[in-house]
Amino acid sequence: MPLQSTLSGKGSGPLQAESTQWDGKSFDELRRECLQNGVLFEDPDFPAADASLFYSQSTPVNIEWKRPKEFCENPKFIVGDADRTDICQGQLGDCWLLAAIASLTLKKDAMNRVIPRDQDFDHRYAGIFHFRFWQHNKWLDVVVDDRLPTVRNNLIMLHSASNNEFWSALLEKAYAKMHGSYESLKGGSTMEAMEDFTGGVGEMYETKKAPDNLFATMKKALDRGSMMGCSIDISSSAESEAKTATGLVKGHAYSITGLEEVTYRGRKVKLIRIRNPWGQVEWNGPWSDKSSEWDYVDRADKSRILNNSEDGEFWMEFEDFKRNYDKVEICNMTPDALTDNTKRHWEVEVLEGSWIRGSTAGGCRNYIDTFWTNPQFKMRLKDADDEDDVCSVVVAVMQKDRRKLRIEGKDLQTIGFAMYKAPDGDDYLSKDFFRYNGSIARSKTYINLREVSERFTLPPGDYVLVPTTFQPHKEADFIVRVFSEKKATAFCFLQPPPPSSPEEETDEEKGLRRLFDQLAGDTSIEENTIHIFRDRLSILSDILYSPRFSFDRMNQVDNTGMLEFQEFKVFWEKMKKWIMLFLSFDTDRSGKMSSYELRIALKAAGMHLNNDLLQLIGLRFADGKYDIDFDDYLTCIVRLENMFSTLKRRR
Repeated sequence: MPLQSTLSGKGSGPLQAESTQWDGKSFDELRRECLQNGVLFEDPDFPAADASLFYSQSTPVNIEWKRPKEFCENPKFIVGDADRTDICQGQLGDCWLLAAIASLTLKKDAMNRVIPRDQDFDHRYAGIFHFRFWQHNKWLDVVVDDRLPTVRNNLIMLHSASNNEFWSALLEKAYAKMHGSYESLKGGSTMEAMEDFTGGVGEMYETKKAPDNLFATMKKALDRGSMMGCSIDISSSAESEAKTATGLVKGHAYSITGLEEVTYRGRKVKLIRIRNPWGQVEWNGPWSDKSSEWDYVDRADKSRILNNSEDGEFWMEFEDFKRNYDKVEICNMTPDALTDNTKRHWEVEVLEGSWIRGSTAGGCRNYIDTFWTNPQFKMRLKDADDEDDVCSVVVAVMQKDRRKLRIEGKDLQTIGFAMYKAPDGDDYLSKDFFRYNGSIARSKTYINLREVSERFTLPPGDYVLVPTTFQPHKEADFIVRVFSEKKATAFCFLQPPPPSSPEEETDEEKGLRRLFDQLAGDTSIEENTIHIFRDRLSILSDILYSPRFSFDRMNQVDNTGMLEFQEFKVFWEKMKKWIMLFLSFDTDRSGKMSSYELRIALKAAGMHLNNDLLQLIGLRFADGKYDIDFDDYLTCIVRLENMFSTLKRRR
């Protein structure tokens, strides 16, 4: 088990962060060992090598990995207090990460969690530092050494405006380690990093289609402790980071650091404060640092909110903001990350799932034949909001580890979700349900982001959430999170119902006993007598004479090589039932059935399996087109039958 370090958060009790080192050692243990041995830490998990920088290209220049003490006379971890002016972008295209770090500096409790203060370049220095990030519903403690990539003694990645301050450069290195390399950080959404710093859940708004109360929503989010970012869309890669005449940068991630209302010439004006992670290049239109509008604002308000310096931060009128920017990203904090004085708290429920091709990767509603096979989650919204008769919820579906998988040529899947009013009971919903019932809520679009999320107001009741990829057969692991202002109850992963009791012997089975007695003439019958039954089952003879079919799949209970009547009855009855089931799904008589239909076939055969086992079976027996032929189907079903029989005897 990996070692864990304890975190403390206001109002949330102790929190645990898992060590990510290969040997499970914690930061304190590794530092203690280095101090005892008189050596500086060198991280074997993220070495000072080209592979830690790039996975798809060679290093373009001669890069040297150096510790700050090798090129800085008096390095400090943090100078004064960590703030948003400490963040200046380097050569890496990770402005999305820097914008999130800038927002993080405004949330001191969250900042202290991500950047522990038990480390510096003076007291107990051993060349080792650590940072804490949220990943898929758990906190990780990521350790790094302090060797940083430099060219001619200058940092080439993220750096501070102060030449002797290194917390931001080391934070970027730890985040790169968590994702496999610096290159893995190229391109992304500010919301992704904000979630990794807080464990929060994101929402995205398009400013051109925003609700009328967008300013109020954003103001409430800041009051609640949320983090926010914004960006301007580009129409082609040529526009990426192109500067406009008004000083804004396209395809670039900005932080939103404040919202205010001021009185200007007798009327209220809504203002928004934005920061460019470059630390320079600002808006030069109305309400910019030196614009004349500030001359008509109350002096106290002006001195409180305006900072006249080229630091990358500026104010805009909110209507100008909506005209110039295209997207707003809001990261709502989880309850454990909120400060004591925030006005509202969120309750959160989390479950995990997987899309497995041939089993649970059913695609969106366009693919009705497989859509129902996607994972299904049932939740109950019991209590309405305090001031309303509906429940406010934010639903989020997040793909896992896709940035880390880039080195394998894998990238983000296109994902979305739909919600349905749940019928009575806890059964897994069938194809017919989705064929005749529409969704009551869904994601606005399917998109290749790490997470899709939407805010809904729903009446109290039971709902089924179905997260999907856009196309079927696309694989990924994911987590589902539901944030609500009142706790959602009965949140569960729907499973097939437990098996029913075996039926009584039918008249047909009694007739089969008479046939057995007639053929055997004794209390047992040798295996080769099966050839008699092949003739009797002329309709199925082609299947039964398949060269891959053999009777030893029907494993005898006593291993004598002889059939007792009960074994003979199982063979006769089960074989007939299994073949009829197969034929019912082999609609084109190709000798194959879809692996997505296996769940129904096994359920009809009285075999009720959980989703994990169904996924493994699909992977084992389905071919490249997600079909299962008769022989593999029979092998699968007989082995399951024997497994259930063995388990029953052992009880």
